[in-house]
Amino acid sequence: MSELDTLRSTIRDFCDREIRPTAQQRDRDESYPAELIPGLAELGILGAAIPEEYGGAGLDDRGYRIVMEELGAADSSFRSMCSVNVGLFGKSLLRWGTEEQKQQWLPGACRGELGAFGLTEPEAGSNPSQMRSRAVRDGDDWVIDGSKIFITNGSKGAVTMIFARAIVDGDDRGITCFLVPQDADGYSGSQIHGKLGLRAGDTAEISLEGVRVPGDAVLGDVGGGMKVALSALDNGRFSLAAGAVGLAREALEVSIRYANEREQFGGPISGKQLVQELLAAMHVDVQAASALLDRLVEVRATNDRPTLETSTAKLFCTEASVRCADRAVQVHGGYGYIDEYPVQRLLRDARVTTLYEGTSQVQHLIIGRMITGTSAF
Repeated sequence: MSELDTLRSTIRDFCDREIRPTAQQRDRDESYPAELIPGLAELGILGAAIPEEYGGAGLDDRGYRIVMEELGAADSSFRSMCSVNVGLFGKSLLRWGTEEQKQQWLPGACRGELGAFGLTEPEAGSNPSQMRSRAVRDGDDWVIDGSKIFITNGSKGAVTMIFARAIVDGDDRGITCFLVPQDADGYSGSQIHGKLGLRAGDTAEISLEGVRVPGDAVLGDVGGGMKVALSALDNGRFSLAAGAVGLAREALEVSIRYANEREQFGGPISGKQLVQELLAAMHVDVQAASALLDRLVEVRATNDRPTLETSTAKLFCTEASVRCADRAVQVHGGYGYIDEYPVQRLLRDARVTTLYEGTSQVQHLIIGRMITGTSAF
């Protein structure tokens, strides 16, 4: 057995033992899995792709992909928690942070003191140029005011990357990224309830009122926040695509099991032509999505900004996860419409993957710009 096979087996065993048995109940209750975070940290999941010198597991993209796939299959709320902590927060800090910033925040993130990525605002989603949050220079410090919405790990973590317009002597120096402790005075994060999916996850609304941070809280350069954000989204979209493949695979596997067990018209429904049509379509989507991820992993090994390949994988894998989960509900019939089986939750969890970290429509525009050389936005 190869090291990657062993890794997959280890992560899958943890998911089967700790995550899957209570996934349905957590979904019903919208209960945050705080009690499982120490186990995630001990297994190295929370620092999967973070170097060992900072407390991480030091996995390359092949290993990190496996972790995200298995979490996406078991419960996407965990995949979301971990992919933000590692892909958006951790990898951004590795690329843009000073050594002091890395030593301050990365070991904690690997231990379960989670990081968040605060880009989206109520009036600024796909278009960050509408960002209203402001960070005003006050002596050696910055004072931040504003609000963020739909921020994973934003209320139960330790630190959030807050993007805000840097104002110096009345001049707008551009969007800048700040490392803001969640226990800072004036920082308030509240968990959003009533979500369609990812119901066990910490998706937060953040209010920033006079939050004071020191000058060394700037990540990267003043005015360089969009460079940080765009590089982070390439990492986040890779994580998201991998999780979507895991979800699609799970939808197929539980549907095959159900179809072999469920008998109608004198035999298992797996022997019915139209049920096989649904299962075959799901199989093709899973195989195609996996192949796109293979290609993305290959390209990322030699290119630190593979935007075209990343958007292509993010678009196809997430849309495929929705198609597979929807077909899984169809295979299950009426039982797919209730939460006795996991396919209802899979469909709801899959749906958000086409919305965040760049909607499918935004991915179409990115791909169009890359292949034509002409921007439509």
